[in-house]
Amino acid sequence: MRKYEAVAIVKPEIADPDVQKIADRFKSVIEDHGGTVEKAGKWEKRKLAYEISGFREGNYVLFNFEAGPKVPQELNRLMRISDDILRHRIFLDEE
Repeated sequence: MRKYEAVAIVKPEIADPDVQKIADRFKSVIEDHGGTVEKAGKWEKRKLAYEISGFREGNYVLFNFEAGPKVPQELNRLMRISDDILRHRIFLDEE
């Protein structure tokens, strides 16, 4: 098991409760595949450094989790096909 950090930028037009539902959905994906989530939740809406798909703002969602190598692959696949996510990135947390 290794530690990972994932950040996703969700479309700004999505309401805060729905953003939390998206975070909970990806949290359950991690847990269903044998990982443990240390922290998962919405940050806040922020201005983006550059325009992404016509949006200048986005809701940031952060996940800190510990899992095997298959979990980040599945999480990456699901985030890539989600219409609600503008960008995402999964990092290996090497302390």
